Amino acid sequence: MILDFEPGDKVINPSNKNWGKGQVQSIIKEKVTVNFENVGKKVINTENIELIKINE
Repeated sequence: MILDFEPGDKVINPSNKNWGKGQVQSIIKEKVTVNFENVGKKVINTENIELIKINE
């Protein structure tokens, strides 16, 4: 799987919208570290959870 994310990209987790908007911090293989406005940093395994890139 090729991830279309770069550090600084804004994303949301559609299955946890209450986390708010997030900013991608780092990408290592299928793991994306995102700093969400309501819950802080989360490491997302993109094989299990889909992130959607948003434009602001």
